[in-house]
Amino acid sequence: MPATATVIGAFLGLGTQMYSNALRRLPYMRHPWEHVLGMGLGALFANQLANWDARLKEDLDKMIEKAKAANELRYFGTTFFLYLV
Repeated sequence: MPATATVIGAFLGLGTQMYSNALRRLPYMRHPWEHVLGMGLGALFANQLANWDARLKEDLDKMIEKAKAANELRYFGTTFFLYLV
């Protein structure tokens, strides 16, 4: 997953820089260091987005488990004790 995110981010950064040069009717590779910087920032952005998504899924699973436990305690816990009495 990280390699895929890195490659996608690098292409995103490169494409953004080339599109910016094309809009201004400049040569595509006018300043190569800007392309390298764009690729690096794009890769960083895509990796952080992938990490954030994984962390979000873990947090969501924890919240769902807490909600299930609270619901089971609320509904099944009280009913069980009423039948015992």
